[in-house]
Amino acid sequence: MCPLPLLKAKLALNSLQPGQVLKVIATDPGSERDFHVFVDQSRHAIRAFEKDERTYQYWIQKG
Repeated sequence: MCPLPLLKAKLALNSLQPGQVLKVIATDPGSERDFHVFVDQSRHAIRAFEKDERTYQYWIQKG
């Protein structure tokens, strides 16, 4: 079962054109692993990643 931030990101990416970038903000530490596995298994790419004490931020470019 997909964690909620990943599921929402997948749905949002479906509405984007190739090359567009989606910014995702998650609070789950497991999202770091989940998003990297997701892009490794897709045509998408993480263009930037930042984390602080509360959030994990991803900029995912649609492949």
